[in-house]
Amino acid sequence: MNDDVSWMKLALEEARMAALKGEVPVGAVIVREGKLLARAGNSPIGLHDPTAHAEILALRAACQREENYRLPCVTLYVTLEPCAMCMGAMLHARVARLVYGATDPKTGAARSLFQLGEDERLNHHIEITADVLAEESGEMLREFFRSRRKRADE
Repeated sequence: MNDDVSWMKLALEEARMAALKGEVPVGAVIVREGKLLARAGNSPIGLHDPTAHAEILALRAACQREENYRLPCVTLYVTLEPCAMCMGAMLHARVARLVYGATDPKTGAARSLFQLGEDERLNHHIEITADVLAEESGEMLREFFRSRRKRADE
């Protein structure tokens, strides 16, 4: 669990950097055997790309580094429960384990709305650990949206 907390703290750093750019503060890191393969923060606004979620960008970077579209034996850490698109990408990449912070009851596809990583109908399954630094992750998101609403009211 200590390793999970350490890697999630790095994902939270990526989320903070995304927030500074005006992006929804979500960060992701990909690790294999205690070594960092990739890290990324949300960038759909800056990249003009609806698929530029932190998880997707981290997967792309890790795949480039590994020169393989499959990432067996990796753990993906992300500050917010992934959406269906991101879970689909993780399944295709054969991610072994997912660790996330805050749950997302509206679009979460790991456990909240859908359980894609554990769906027995699929040919790959992802071990899932939830709620690692969930309060820190959730507070960062709440503060981001609070400040956006405040600016909209002014």
